Amino acid sequence: MRGPSYLVRGLGTWRRRPALMLLGMVPALLVLLAVLAALVALLLHVGDLVAWATPFADDWTGGLRDLLRLGLAVLVVLGFVVVSSLTFTAITLTVGDPFYEKIWAETERMLGGDVPDQGPGFWTSVKDGAALAGTGLLLGLGVFVLGLLPVVGAVVGLVLGVTVSGRLLARELLSRPLEARGMDRVARAEVLRRDRATVLGFGVATQLCFLVPLGAVAVMPAAVAGATMLARDLLERPPA
Repeated sequence: MRGPSYLVRGLGTWRRRPALMLLGMVPALLVLLAVLAALVALLLHVGDLVAWATPFADDWTGGLRDLLRLGLAVLVVLGFVVVSSLTFTAITLTVGDPFYEKIWAETERMLGGDVPDQGPGFWTSVKDGAALAGTGLLLGLGVFVLGLLPVVGAVVGLVLGVTVSGRLLARELLSRPLEARGMDRVARAEVLRRDRATVLGFGVATQLCFLVPLGAVAVMPAAVAGATMLARDLLERPPA
């Protein structure tokens, strides 16, 4: 799967344009601090939240009740991580649009040719970010429900959550270089279908990096650069 190689190539931009990539860390760092504050609040109150949601277990034996609530607490935190990773991407790309536009434009120049100038407007970015965040909430709920399955629930929920969120993340990151060429949603979808496996691999690799502490801060600028490289390669391929 060639997808992760585009993220590696994006990380190489740190060596060629370190000042530009450092600038791209600013919005990611600010959003990450807000997400961490919310995570700390959740960890402090997740026990009370789970106990409130499972009053039927109050009369169970202590060991069984504690096991159920511990499992649900883990799922709640896992769902928050999945949701916050997508919310992080949506908010960061919207708030940091001027920063990432510079990275995108510089990557286009390094790849050669003219830099397209039909990028999405601010309100389009806000709308796309809200749609991604909303999808993240639904995905988090789905992970929580799957986690209720005995034995395999947590594993299935984690794998599905990373896969789906990675696909959505890749689509969001690829939207700028494609929209800058005047492509609407239908045209963008056609381009992404030219190599679904590579697009998915790029998104999953980026998503896994986002799950590493502070990984999102360092990787987000590289992901923008890598997505620009991937978009250029997809555009050079014939339609599927």
